[in-house]
Amino acid sequence: MNSQDTIATRKWKLPFFTIWTGQAFSILGSTLVQFALIWYLTKTTGSGVVLAAASLVGLLPSILLGPLAGALVDRWNRRVTMMAADGVVALATLLLAGLFSLGIAEVWHIYVLMFVRSLAGSFHWAAMQTSTSLMVPRAHLARIQGLNSILSGSMNIVAAPLGALLLDVLPLQGVLLIDVSTALLAIAPLVFIAVPQPSLPEIQPNTPDGGLWEDLTAGFRYVACWPGLMMILGMAVVINFLLTPAASLLPLMVRNHFDGDALQFASLESAMGIGVIAGGLILGVWGGFKNRMLTTIVGLAGTGAASLLLGFAPAWAFPLAVAGMLLLGVSNPITNGPLMALIQEAVEPEMQGRVFTLIGSAAGLMSPLGLALAGPLSDVLGVQAWFVAGGIITILMAAASLFVPALMEFGHPRQALI
Repeated sequence: MNSQDTIATRKWKLPFFTIWTGQAFSILGSTLVQFALIWYLTKTTGSGVVLAAASLVGLLPSILLGPLAGALVDRWNRRVTMMAADGVVALATLLLAGLFSLGIAEVWHIYVLMFVRSLAGSFHWAAMQTSTSLMVPRAHLARIQGLNSILSGSMNIVAAPLGALLLDVLPLQGVLLIDVSTALLAIAPLVFIAVPQPSLPEIQPNTPDGGLWEDLTAGFRYVACWPGLMMILGMAVVINFLLTPAASLLPLMVRNHFDGDALQFASLESAMGIGVIAGGLILGVWGGFKNRMLTTIVGLAGTGAASLLLGFAPAWAFPLAVAGMLLLGVSNPITNGPLMALIQEAVEPEMQGRVFTLIGSAAGLMSPLGLALAGPLSDVLGVQAWFVAGGIITILMAAASLFVPALMEFGHPRQALI
């Protein structure tokens, strides 16, 4: 598009990376809080059902309301949307900190915070991803995805041990207040920096309700007429059914299978972070195969192998589980980076909010069912069974994808069904 062609001539780095840096601080605070809350639930309840329920509550908003959030993000001012989302998260976290200070916080209060954070995150993620494609030249989109992976990995390295340390020296409400401060740091740059908006004359509604419904159905049709994208969504449904429950129950595996504590859990999180950084650097130096989808499939196979390592690690071989998390981290940017760049390049800016949130909703569609089964079954079979099943199926899907033209040609000019 013409807007993408003119971006390359602008000075885009200072405004984009100023916003990006503020968001990095917010991610740090959010990761600290997530670690602290999950370990608090693990330590106080020791229940797989409670951990599965916490993950379920965090997933429901993005699954049920993600497409609506995407349609609204495509209509709204994206800068204001990100500011509002960060502000809502800060306020909800502040309220929970107050409940802990008064000694009246209960498990359901934590569930409410996780729900609010997830709902606000659906709007924020869509707004940030769609803004990136308008602020960054097309040639640099894959590099930005790699940089995002390095940021995510760095947060896992820093936040997990830092979270464990903070829980030893601060009450939980003290950790929550750190997240409030970092959210304010994320809002500050957005007050002063403009974020480009796509030109959307064709979807401006005459009546808000009817126009919004038309936006939603247009997003569904757009995705449904893209065979390769539909296949990717189907694979995401299966992977999330198996691997999301396994990941959410990881702290329980640390405690029950490896007889570990917060430091062992933190070491797994840090290994994941180191792997993500390594994978981002590998992708940045190597660049991947000429066919980006092939790079994604290699990363998917690595994800399956990592899951098998975690699933088969005996109780006395905790370092094997650390190796599995390291490989899982390396595989993450190699899987997702090329794919995200392909979608940002191929999808029109005015449709990206809906497309990204539909992808997120489809990816999480089967997670609630998986979590509902994983909680009770993990108490009987152990968490490792989920990692083994997920690893085998992920490797099989990666191998089968090599023989599907609609997947291998994904990102080429779209062949619509209508």
